[in-house]
Amino acid sequence: MRKFTLLTVVCCLFTVWVNAQNSDRIYERSEKESGTLFVYTNDGHYEMVPYSNQIIETTFFPKGEALPKASHAVVLKPAGIRFKIKESNTELRLITKGLEVQITKSPFQITYLYHKKQVISENKGYSKNETHELLNFELTSDEILYGAGARVLGMNRRGNRLQLYNRAHYGYETHSELMNFTMPIVVSSKKYMVHFDNPAIGYLDLDSQKNNNLTYETISGRKTYHVIVGDTWKDLIDNYTDLTGKQPMPPRWAFGNFSSRFGYHSQAETTATIDAFKKEEIPVDAIILDLYWFGKDMKGNMGNFEFLKDSFPSPKKMIADLKKKGVKTVLITEPFVLTTSKNWQNAVDNNVLGTTVEGEPFTYDFYFGNTGLIDVFKPEGKEWFWKVYKKYADYGVKGWWGDLGEPEVHPSELQHAIGTADEVHNIYGHQWAKLISDGYKEYFPNERPFILMRAGYAGSQRYGLIPWSGDVNRTWGGLKPQTEISLQMGLQGIGYMHSDLGGFAGDTKDTELYTRWLQYGVFQPIYRPHAQENVPSEPVFWEAKTKALAKQSIELRYQLLPYNYTLAFENSSTGLPLMRPLFFEENAPKEAFEISNTYLWGHEFLVSPIVSPGVKTKEISFPKGSSWFDFYTDRQFDGGTSAIVEIKENSIPTYVRGGAFVPMIATIQTTDVYNLKAFNLHFYFDETVKQSEGKLYNDDGNTPNAFAKGKYELLKFTSKVRSKSVTINIVIEAGKDYKVSDKEISLIVHNIQKAPKSVKGFEYTYDHVTKKITIIIPTNNTAKKVRVKL
Repeated sequence: MRKFTLLTVVCCLFTVWVNAQNSDRIYERSEKESGTLFVYTNDGHYEMVPYSNQIIETTFFPKGEALPKASHAVVLKPAGIRFKIKESNTELRLITKGLEVQITKSPFQITYLYHKKQVISENKGYSKNETHELLNFELTSDEILYGAGARVLGMNRRGNRLQLYNRAHYGYETHSELMNFTMPIVVSSKKYMVHFDNPAIGYLDLDSQKNNNLTYETISGRKTYHVIVGDTWKDLIDNYTDLTGKQPMPPRWAFGNFSSRFGYHSQAETTATIDAFKKEEIPVDAIILDLYWFGKDMKGNMGNFEFLKDSFPSPKKMIADLKKKGVKTVLITEPFVLTTSKNWQNAVDNNVLGTTVEGEPFTYDFYFGNTGLIDVFKPEGKEWFWKVYKKYADYGVKGWWGDLGEPEVHPSELQHAIGTADEVHNIYGHQWAKLISDGYKEYFPNERPFILMRAGYAGSQRYGLIPWSGDVNRTWGGLKPQTEISLQMGLQGIGYMHSDLGGFAGDTKDTELYTRWLQYGVFQPIYRPHAQENVPSEPVFWEAKTKALAKQSIELRYQLLPYNYTLAFENSSTGLPLMRPLFFEENAPKEAFEISNTYLWGHEFLVSPIVSPGVKTKEISFPKGSSWFDFYTDRQFDGGTSAIVEIKENSIPTYVRGGAFVPMIATIQTTDVYNLKAFNLHFYFDETVKQSEGKLYNDDGNTPNAFAKGKYELLKFTSKVRSKSVTINIVIEAGKDYKVSDKEISLIVHNIQKAPKSVKGFEYTYDHVTKKITIIIPTNNTAKKVRVKL
């Protein structure tokens, strides 16, 4: 077994900065070449590269060490940012228009500043002992720390030593230190990030010893980190996702309802389930087939990768028939090929698998049988695995579920094409998603892939990876942490983290729990109930009352498609997550930095899920800056205040920001019939909000990069409030290759206390009870702008 040196990055957090220095390191010289500052010391050299005015990469090379391997996280290329070098007898400075690196020559120290204010500083910098390499930093003591991937620890993760090793936690509830998706990222409440650009396994110690230390540890690899800053949270996440890649828009159908369980045993059961949805008129857009599509039993069949004819006699016809009903088929795949599978010898013969040191297929036992592991880093492995996806994509399969991709069992001795298991473990799911993404770009360039994955890495969003929060317990304890997990991952560039709605593990049948989880799901990125089959995950198999409540939630999900799809567009262009923590609000109070049980859904909604049984009332704190309106009743609340609200059986507390525009449609049964020929545009009038804006993005729902190709329309909304009038403008922008359809827009203005005397040029009605005015706005395909004044 190969021996490794353990790299440790230690960040000491002190309020006073002057102690940060390394008396053992001696500055020798520096030089600037091709956009890089080289700083040479007695024990190695630094290379510092500004990627932008808000991103700087620093790598340390100990003497005698070869160049590090290429990054698996970073896709941004240095933009040729102009920077100045200023040197004196005591210091050297790299100065951009934003970030600055200040290097003190003796004692040696590196400090990062943004607009002249200190961000972070190396303390001892690089050092080495018998077992560790260390990179040592200094931070302030008052920071709240986020990051390290998906965990259940509370929003402030400071005080924990966290393993960087993707691993499933079956049946977790309110505490989990290690889960499926770990990342070497630290996010500070002071609006900066440190991204350690190294995939090997290790730890992030976020001051676990309460001595103001932050420690990054790894068994090997790159001594590279990025300091990323932003003036706002939006800027920070935009910068990070520029560095590691933006998430492409998923297909529109992914924002609909999924039918999923562990699992459907036959073609007959699959079609009967969808028929039940259709009979009950509950919208549904996809059905996911778990591992029974290729085997009757859980064990012994992984790696077959073909429909079991006894159970699924006509898979092509089944998929085609489901498509006619507006339902897309999603198949599970796993990266394991069992020695008992039909493909074992084929995989061996084609050099597909991870190997021993001697080059033989590496086999081992795990729950599902004796197995080998597909080497997704090896050209032969990638080609062989892609043929599976292409075969069934040609059948009409529209989405893929990559399960057990941590990988679930991954012996350290196993060898991959680019390194050992421990060196590549955390990027296995990342590379797997890339394999599928690359395949679609080559063979299905006009189709957006749907890639559901349990594990990934920094930057996995750029491959369209959609993660879920693992095998959560089907209990109230399982529901409680779901907002925390999604909010944390959104801060780290992963905007589509979501949960198995209703919970996965166990056989608890709790109608209230199921109802509340599905109500929360309306305002999470993907709406996908999924569970072990002892208790149904699908609403059609619950008793009448629970089914009716679930149907109401699912219908609302579909009514919000225009708003939600626009959030996806915003995420693809700015990196902003769909679920956002309260501290994204300007001038958020201190307590907002540790709140996860109430959050923002996009910019306009405030959502507070019910995560305990029997809740009758709940205290809601409303962010400053505007009034907030109950989404279901229009009751108005002042921003900057708190209120005890009554909890309803058929909804969770949900509020809309004053001045917001919320586009909605009537309920549809499948996104296949989605269009904007007629839609409602809700505007929430708030006399304290003098102007506001919103937008509605639309395309065909399937073309990759539709915006860049000009295959889109974008409706922009603005409001201006004066003492005696409200003016609303609608501007319709069309891409160069998009034909705008005629529309009938029902502009519904909330909180109008009396009927207007007129709305010039438009028909309207006023409801004296609800205090809403509805204005009918017809537009044709040549309309560019509409103005409404009332």
